[in-house]
Amino acid sequence: MSEAHGTDQPFLHELVTCLHAPFVAISSGDGQVRLEGAEGFYDGDTRLLSRLEVRVDGAEAESLGHAVLVVGGAEFAGVLRRLGDRSPDPTVTLTRSRKVAADGLRETVRVRSDATSPVRCGIQVDVAVDLAEMSAVKSGWGGESVSAEVSQDGLTWRRGGREVTLRTTPAADVVDAEQGRLTWKVDIPPRSSVELRLDIASTSRSNGWSFRPLPVTDATTWSTPTVTSDDRRLVTLLEQGLRDAESLLLGDPDSPGDRFLAAGSPWFLTLFGRDSLWAARMMLPLGTELARGTLTALARRQGTTVDAASEEQPGKILHEVRDVPVHVPGGTLPSLYYGTVDATPLWVCLLADAWRWGMPPEQVADLLPACEVALEWLVAHGDSDGDGFLEYRDSTGTGLANQGWKDSGDSIQWNDGRLAEPPLALCEVQGYAYEAATAGADLLESFGRPGTDRWRAWAERLHRRFRSEFWTEDADGAFPAVALDRDKRRVDSLTSNIGHLLGTGLLDDEESALVARRLAGADMDSGYGLRTLSARATRFGPLSYHGGTVWPHDTAIVAAGLARSGHHAEAASLVAGLLEAAPRFEFRLPELYGGTQRAGGQPLVAYPAACRPQAWAAAAAVGILQTVLGLQPDVPEKELLVNPLRPSVAGAVSASGLRLGGEELAVSVSRDGQVSVQCLADVVVRTDPGIRPGRRERSTT
Repeated sequence: MSEAHGTDQPFLHELVTCLHAPFVAISSGDGQVRLEGAEGFYDGDTRLLSRLEVRVDGAEAESLGHAVLVVGGAEFAGVLRRLGDRSPDPTVTLTRSRKVAADGLRETVRVRSDATSPVRCGIQVDVAVDLAEMSAVKSGWGGESVSAEVSQDGLTWRRGGREVTLRTTPAADVVDAEQGRLTWKVDIPPRSSVELRLDIASTSRSNGWSFRPLPVTDATTWSTPTVTSDDRRLVTLLEQGLRDAESLLLGDPDSPGDRFLAAGSPWFLTLFGRDSLWAARMMLPLGTELARGTLTALARRQGTTVDAASEEQPGKILHEVRDVPVHVPGGTLPSLYYGTVDATPLWVCLLADAWRWGMPPEQVADLLPACEVALEWLVAHGDSDGDGFLEYRDSTGTGLANQGWKDSGDSIQWNDGRLAEPPLALCEVQGYAYEAATAGADLLESFGRPGTDRWRAWAERLHRRFRSEFWTEDADGAFPAVALDRDKRRVDSLTSNIGHLLGTGLLDDEESALVARRLAGADMDSGYGLRTLSARATRFGPLSYHGGTVWPHDTAIVAAGLARSGHHAEAASLVAGLLEAAPRFEFRLPELYGGTQRAGGQPLVAYPAACRPQAWAAAAAVGILQTVLGLQPDVPEKELLVNPLRPSVAGAVSASGLRLGGEELAVSVSRDGQVSVQCLADVVVRTDPGIRPGRRERSTT
């Protein structure tokens, strides 16, 4: 995701985020929300509060630190050294307990005195509302402040059908609407405290069409596993990832029971095609309900007509849906935008994977009509020039220039740094298309629907064409080009894209080995994860958005493909890199981070504008667990293959509370790779050739 990716984009890496989608509060580390950058309290794509500052007797507290305590919550602590006893030790403290929930923001301000004499002071809260659109904030712009009105218990702001209210308990002694300032005069006895509560809420009256996803108030969308490991980092990463995923969970406004993960905070708190699909795909070991909700929400908005302005086409899955149009460099994306080449095959892949994880047959059957028209899109519209490959080109002149997962304007480039000219056929998209066609054929056959032979034949032709047209080579050997350009030339940069081909079926064993070898090189494996672009490329930069950074979801996807294709050592190295990076970010993996070299002693650095939390980065923790355990289910064929990473990257690992076919699944792997499985689903458990397989409700060792 790269909309409005530019030099003026506000930095996020040192800010504190409290999130309960679609609400998010972003502040500095001392808790203050100042009139700068991305700080504020947001409802989806609209910033409500642009200022929320607390002072006592005119002074800000000196920060002692903060803690993110629960989903949507944080606490900030500081001292007020001008108040209380005259001693070296501070005796008056300020704490702010912040909680973002489904109904808005609640903040509790406490001033405590441990002084020996009473403390008399004034507590001042300054609030501003600008109702700025997210795309404006992201571009480094703000909005004009909205005038406030005094209400019975606080302040109210109104503009354009939107109303924001601030209610306080107790009521302020002085309310200045013009300044947006509330003041309390308090007396604090020795060893006592006073407490103020601020409640911020918003209502919106939509004029016409809008997309307003619903907050989710319970956490029943997936199971909560119990995981132990010799490497505690794996456990902590999973725990934090699930908390982050919970905070990003949204309901479809047209059907609240259909839930999906918003792509990321704060820039992308909405339904995205590829992002929500990949996140749901990696979460499948915890149940199929998130996949069902994501698939259904996207199918509900599947393209039905040809619309040049939105790039809608029959059968196509959307790129994103917003409440308002989104301004990007060079143009504006409509509220409902279909400019993506990979979401449609990925939709089919998720449906097939959910089926193999045991999604109820009736739920799968309900989605098969959408699957059939998605498959039809591959040939009717995805292959726009009839050469047998899926390609894209921004037909509007105001949309996204690149429409794969690396969608920044400079992401697809030659090794010498020249930008590739569209239309472009990305290598990984051909892998997704092949997998969608073969898995789609399996679905259609299993449910007695026509088209099986057609899609298998189409996939086989794609397999032959890819082998003939995409492979290139340099001094170190052969590898797939990142893309074919408008003249069908092989764009010769070495990228992480090729790792997405692993496990799709598009590569044979020899080709997979070549890809694995290239990805394992020091120019690609940074020691903190997989770089998006080889460090030897001309335009490589460790902080280039898609040109050298590390994206956790990308690394997790490639590690899974490496493991499935038998390249365990290379997969283990990538997993180890993510585990090494996780503590640097307090185990809340961001959207991306710098592609510095661990082996060279270079420190890991943040990408300052990265979303955090972010859906597929959070879900990557579950994807890593699946790779470490080596789970490859096929409930329709009544089989579960367990082939854990060997050598183990995390020592002994045990996970219970997983879900397969709606039943409990528990898997343990010892330090030496021995496997134990307890599974209530109707499957035969198989392991690699050295271990005797067992059946359901039995342990295999």
